[in-house]
Amino acid sequence: MGKLDTRIAIVTGAASGIGKGIALRLAAEGATVVVSDINEAAAKETAAGLGGAAIGIRTDVTSRESVDEAVRAVMAEFGRIDILVNNAGWDKVGPFLDSDVEDWDRVIGINLYGTLHCSQAVLRAMTGGDRAQERGTIVNIGSDAARVGSSGEAVYSAAKGGVVAFTKTLAREAARQNITVNAVCPGPADTPLFAGISEENPKLRAALEKAIPLRRLAQPEDLANAVAFLASDEAAYITGQTLSVSGGLTMI
Repeated sequence: MGKLDTRIAIVTGAASGIGKGIALRLAAEGATVVVSDINEAAAKETAAGLGGAAIGIRTDVTSRESVDEAVRAVMAEFGRIDILVNNAGWDKVGPFLDSDVEDWDRVIGINLYGTLHCSQAVLRAMTGGDRAQERGTIVNIGSDAARVGSSGEAVYSAAKGGVVAFTKTLAREAARQNITVNAVCPGPADTPLFAGISEENPKLRAALEKAIPLRRLAQPEDLANAVAFLASDEAAYITGQTLSVSGGLTMI
């Protein structure tokens, strides 16, 4: 028996990286996972690897129409949503003074608006009409950049700071419906996104590994373990919290 048997979970940005690690971990605990990603082919491939009743579905989290369509499809397929993991994210690293407004819009659109769109649509499904559930949970993937700042990630830090603040307020509003809302904040993680960033600065990885007390970057499973805990009944009395998973790089 897994901790998440019979649960229906949506994980956004789940075709690769941290999102894929989360999807794998939730499935291992018995959840039926909806792999949501803007890359439909990759989402379906990841879902096929999970087995069971997992499905892959294309979702552009910056588009409310796309999010609503995805939630309707999940409800039609499974009749309920128990877990939402807002993982989809994007960043472009560089000095703020050199950044472009178009990139600001994309960073905020994916990281912050994506979380807002998905949370509202799923909460309405969780609490609407005769489908009201006994319990639900939302886990937002923030960033330690939101908590302590990160040079070269000013707009990303701002967007993730919004996610952390939103998490706390939504936790207060959703508590009456027995829905918990928490945030997991990764530190530097060994993902395709980081690989793209470190290619431009080959010394970055070594510098970070030296700065992290546990002397390694986070692996997707490190974040996935924290998410699986917060999604489980073991965390039923935990809400509005922000958990850093950073190998000790940040201690706040």
